[in-house]
Amino acid sequence: MAVSGFPSDGIRPDPDALLRQAVQEGRGRLKIFLGAAPGVGKTYEMLAEGASRRRDGVDVVVGVVETHGRAETEALTRGLEIMPRRASAYEGRTLHEMDLDAILARRPRLVLVDELAHTNAPGSRHPKRYQDVEELLAAGIDVYSTVNIQHVESLNDVVASFTRIRVRETVPDRVLEMAEIEVVDIPPDELIERLKAGKVYLPEEATRALGHFFSRSNLSALRELALRRAAQAVDARMLEDVRALGLGGTWAGSERIVVAINELPGADLMVRAAKRVADGLRAPWTAVFIETPRAAGFTQEEQGRVAAAMTLATQLGAAVASVPATNVIDGIKGFLAEARATQLILGKSRRSRWFELRHGSVVDRLVRETPGVTVHVLPMAEEPLPPPSARQRRRRMGEGGPAGYAAATAMVAAITAIASALFQVLDLGNMGMLYLLPVMAAASLYGLRTGLFAGIASSLAYNFVFLPPVGTLSINNPENVVSVIVLLGVAFATSQLTARVRAQADLAAASARSNAILAGFLREIGGVNDAAEAAQMICGDVRRLFDVQVVLMTPVAGAGLTVQTATDPEYRVDIMDVAAATWAFDNGVPAGKGSGTLTASEWLFHPLKAGERVLAVLGLARDTGGDPIRADQLPLLTSLIDQAALVLERLRLEAEMRDVDAVRTRDKLRAALLSSVSHDLRTPLTAVIGAAAELRREATPELIATIESEAARLNRFVSNLLDMARVEAGALRLHVEPIDLSDAVTGAAHDARGALEGHDVRLDVPPDLPLVRADPQLLHHCLLNLLDNAGRYGAPGSAITIEGRHRFGELRLAVLDHGPGLPPGREAQVFETFRRLEGSDRAVGGTGLGLAIVKAFAEAMGMGVEAANRPDEVGAAFTLVFPPHLIVRELRTESAT
Repeated sequence: MAVSGFPSDGIRPDPDALLRQAVQEGRGRLKIFLGAAPGVGKTYEMLAEGASRRRDGVDVVVGVVETHGRAETEALTRGLEIMPRRASAYEGRTLHEMDLDAILARRPRLVLVDELAHTNAPGSRHPKRYQDVEELLAAGIDVYSTVNIQHVESLNDVVASFTRIRVRETVPDRVLEMAEIEVVDIPPDELIERLKAGKVYLPEEATRALGHFFSRSNLSALRELALRRAAQAVDARMLEDVRALGLGGTWAGSERIVVAINELPGADLMVRAAKRVADGLRAPWTAVFIETPRAAGFTQEEQGRVAAAMTLATQLGAAVASVPATNVIDGIKGFLAEARATQLILGKSRRSRWFELRHGSVVDRLVRETPGVTVHVLPMAEEPLPPPSARQRRRRMGEGGPAGYAAATAMVAAITAIASALFQVLDLGNMGMLYLLPVMAAASLYGLRTGLFAGIASSLAYNFVFLPPVGTLSINNPENVVSVIVLLGVAFATSQLTARVRAQADLAAASARSNAILAGFLREIGGVNDAAEAAQMICGDVRRLFDVQVVLMTPVAGAGLTVQTATDPEYRVDIMDVAAATWAFDNGVPAGKGSGTLTASEWLFHPLKAGERVLAVLGLARDTGGDPIRADQLPLLTSLIDQAALVLERLRLEAEMRDVDAVRTRDKLRAALLSSVSHDLRTPLTAVIGAAAELRREATPELIATIESEAARLNRFVSNLLDMARVEAGALRLHVEPIDLSDAVTGAAHDARGALEGHDVRLDVPPDLPLVRADPQLLHHCLLNLLDNAGRYGAPGSAITIEGRHRFGELRLAVLDHGPGLPPGREAQVFETFRRLEGSDRAVGGTGLGLAIVKAFAEAMGMGVEAANRPDEVGAAFTLVFPPHLIVRELRTESAT
């Protein structure tokens, strides 16, 4: 992270902490009952507190609770409203899960949800129960839940290392961090006695558990982990409140360690020492680098030392921070105050006495000026440092080089000329004030040393040109001696202040530049809805900002990590590079060149993580073969990677939701299909079977006609099913050709004569209508289904009209019936799959597939389809609309030729 600065006149409320608190407004509150192991009484305690809240008048319901057959736990559920569970079929079994939708509809004030780490049945809205809880919290419902320490994601490996059992169901640490935690704790011996008494598992299971997971050593270690994790959560919430209120002090409820990284040899030793201290105290720790203006003059080797130390700290589990500041002391003090650190580890290099007299001792000042912080001082390695180059010396000392000195000299000469011109108007004192102008300008433009040079040059010019005896550097009048000394002192002070303002302005500009880069990156990538486009944008922006080659590698089933996007089409990723990328993906930490792991790779790979999931790895390499990223660029790159990971996670979740919606649609279609088939296949089959039985005795034309009509009806139904399956699978193949609508309508009316029996069919399709472009077979199916629909729902003996009109560039072909019509405002719903509208002539009979097929086929051919009530008479009108681009030739053109 990058810290832009700290107030010097006291600590103000942290805007980020206030924003996080504001976000929580309106959300429910989560309380977790944390236990070291099964059987400590988490569920019992949750139910007991829920019952207490209910007695206080709070609306409490039980969302899901697992009593495991314990009588005392089941007794606590009496008197509480228990929400029925949702049943779902899976692999021949019926699974019962918490009914999230029912709870949201019920909207209690508090819901009790047992076993937070539980994995939901396949097909549920969320794969994990903690995600159900997050949705309840977002709806403003408070939640009480339970979890054992071995289910916490960050402790999963630690628990597995001594229990030899790896838990597959885990809860992300962020869930615990937003919750109030109550530890349900009993001594190991008491838990073992409960186990032996059969209060946790059945006797045979209890015996096996005592020899494995429930050993006294395991329970003691789990108990310690639970207590420490709860203490960390309490400490984190306390710090959040302290930051939001803007309170000062370290608030040392627990230890918090900071190690200050520098560019000197031995920085890695400080990181390892901080890791040992943090492990001994079981405390969180942070590695911080203070980025002063002096850092701009670091050599490549010094930048490499800082980057290596920061990378090592990350690998050892530390948080890392880069803090822009005008000087090291202010930066460290500000960060200590912000982090509420209790211990500081820093190195002390061997400096000459003259250096300490001029610049002071950083260590001594920090010891004096950081009360309440324990300072650990480590001697730095005494490796000889190469002498800095002239350019580096100039950058470190704020010197502008020959150009700066020349410009300062020119400004002093210009002021001298101006003062000479005004000699008769101004007195000597005012002319001396003019010489402060080149001092401030030189210090502002070129740095401290150039400003000091301008001060000395101004004093000499003032003495030589204006103070008697003129033309010499001697001074006769003692008052003029005081004037020169004052001028020189003011020039020095002005140079110092101006150089400091310049350094602060440079830091502010750098911070604003980083913020602008992040804002621009987020603005560009935030609206992207395609993963491939997002990957290209990520690689392109990183390439542009850091001038490196970039690749983005994502996992592909059966093929491992593969390159999705690269800025250079001729990129080269060899076996060692793939190994580094795989290691970074599997472990969630950087690997490759400059990382300390698999450094033989030419690429540096950073994982793109969203929560606990690694989505991809971003590889960076320089054409020159050097380290891809400098230490001062690392915070900006980390921020970009974090934002890129969030975008990729959003796109992944959107894709998953689309898949889930497709699965739900298929399930809904399957259920509707089953209900439809049970009715519509049985009816014609019954008629066919009955007619066939009658044929055994006597064959009549009526029986044969019944068999033919019902068989045709059954064939049409099966054809509709096959057609709808083709639409759903996207397997339609169009064979477009010019079609005469008069012939198409006549053929469809002939084929649908069975469905139209008893109706007066009127064909009102002018023969001079233009030809249209369509698939003949699909258009025939559309007309058959529309005519079948009209024949089915039109009043017996009524007329059915097929009307064609060519107006305003469109050609409209309508099928009109004389039925009750459609419910007003719901006309478009008639085209939905398996939809039969209640309160209309579409509510009885049929499968609800025909009109859905009409709509799907029409849209596939580029046509439109409309449903409406007839304006002139009672009945419905279904219209196929051919837009102008489907009309082959206009009637006027045909007539002219």
